[in-house]
Amino acid sequence: MDALQQHLFDSYRAARRGEPAPPPPGRYDRETLRTIREYRRLRAKPEPEFGPGPGFGSGSASGPRPPGRARLRTALTRWARRVRRARPPGGRLYCEDRA
Repeated sequence: MDALQQHLFDSYRAARRGEPAPPPPGRYDRETLRTIREYRRLRAKPEPEFGPGPGFGSGSASGPRPPGRARLRTALTRWARRVRRARPPGGRLYCEDRA
């Protein structure tokens, strides 16, 4: 049964019972969609702002987590810093005696 058939059935039943006829299908669709959109907008959590600040990029776990791509970039930056610090003074990652 589609919306038009349901509306006709409800109109017939309302007429038999002496009740007011229901609104035609689609009459309040825009208003309903606006209400739903407004409800979702008000219930949404505010987006955290990422950037320099306490806990972000300083190694502590107290700040908000950055989005996926920034999280990856942060992890790779930390890894690169560790690798740079671990290098011997000659600049090679592995010290090998070459003849």
